Amino acid sequence: MQPVRSTVCGLLAIVAALVGTSAQADKRAQLSQNDLSIPGWQEVQMRVDLDPGHIAANHRHPGEEIIYVVEGTIEYDLEGKPPVTLKQGDVLFVPKGVVHSAKNVGKTNAAEIGTYVVPKGQPLLEWVK
Repeated sequence: MQPVRSTVCGLLAIVAALVGTSAQADKRAQLSQNDLSIPGWQEVQMRVDLDPGHIAANHRHPGEEIIYVVEGTIEYDLEGKPPVTLKQGDVLFVPKGVVHSAKNVGKTNAAEIGTYVVPKGQPLLEWVK
């Protein structure tokens, strides 16, 4: 019963983090969550839609994120690097703990698929001021 309770608590923490602060205008849908062959690690995959002009403010993850842009044009700002603008079909790797933000710089909806490789039991993201 303990693993189920830990998973439920972890999911609730993820939802609370995603609904909080500037993510309120994001539309997020969890696509998958699976344990990995590495003990204590999991993958979580999310679709994130951003309205035109919307910014997903500075945040970081406890593991790696692989971003695939599904539609639109998104500008990513990763700590220590110049901003990069990606369009449909482009991919971006965000290392563990790197503070980053995303902004829809187009005039239509923008969407990404974020695949996270993260430790189990930790919040998926942390907002950073």
